[in-house]
Amino acid sequence: MEFVGEYLVFLAKAVTFVAAVVAIVSVIATAIQRQRGSGAERLEVESLNQRFEQIADSLGHEILDKSARKALEADRKRRAKAESKAAELGDGPRKKRLFVLDFDGDIKATAVEALRDEISAILQTADTGDSALLRLESSGGMVHSYGLASSQLVRLRDKGIHLTVAIDKVAASGGYMMACVADEIIAAPFAIVGSIGVVAQLPNFHRLLEQHNIDFELHTAGDYKRTLTMFGENTEGGREKFREELEEAHQLFKQFISTYRSKLDVEAVATGEHWFGSRALELGLIDAIRTSDDLLLDAAKTQNVYRLEFKPKLSLQDRIASAVDSAIAGAGRALSRRRLGA
Repeated sequence: MEFVGEYLVFLAKAVTFVAAVVAIVSVIATAIQRQRGSGAERLEVESLNQRFEQIADSLGHEILDKSARKALEADRKRRAKAESKAAELGDGPRKKRLFVLDFDGDIKATAVEALRDEISAILQTADTGDSALLRLESSGGMVHSYGLASSQLVRLRDKGIHLTVAIDKVAASGGYMMACVADEIIAAPFAIVGSIGVVAQLPNFHRLLEQHNIDFELHTAGDYKRTLTMFGENTEGGREKFREELEEAHQLFKQFISTYRSKLDVEAVATGEHWFGSRALELGLIDAIRTSDDLLLDAAKTQNVYRLEFKPKLSLQDRIASAVDSAIAGAGRALSRRRLGA
């Protein structure tokens, strides 16, 4: 009887485990099915005018009385009808457009892959008087990666599209390299700006390897094919060449900034230091203290404002990971609702 009891317990655990696995696979499969269309690359366009109106309507519905709400809705419909009629008849000047982009930079500036397609879309669509806003957040990273990202913004300026960069949190080092391309730079009072410098570091394990009688061989063709190494014995000549390369990159960085912000005293700010927005304004690193939110609200009064986001094609692995994340998040929300009694 003891054996039978243990077997029944084991069987119950096995059935429970199999049921759990089936349930998880089912949830993931459902999530993947829902996201099947999201695997293809696409450009998403959102009207921020409509978004702002929806937010205002939500608040107005709660705080305005019935007559005030009706008056507001009537006025909005009247303006929309007038704009639609004017557009059909070609009467009056075309409403200008502001294209809004977001760049959240990591050390490799991987967001540049989406940025280049977003800018290509703008260049094929923008007309005279249209402009662009980049909401930039980056602490910098690899020189060549941020060089490419900056070059993408140069494409806008070369086509005569007025570019504003908004720094709400941080644009340092490579991030500021991107920002300086703009016709206008705005920043929040406590945004971090600057860090115009170049840094490189690496450990060296040569003495540790020697202690353990481990040989390391490095063969190169060319005196400076490898200046510093992590495992070999570094020479003073190699160190000097490495510092020379860093200084060359720093000089190119400063020249690039001078090209687009000619009134800025680059030598005074290219010390590797960073400053908060208010001080950055005094130094000439930015043009105004302002958040992107204020700029967008004002722009929506007179322009059609569109936020663009390019969604690259996802691999099967990425889609599965995204589906799992969505399934876990959905389960968490459901659990929270149950705990709250919803």
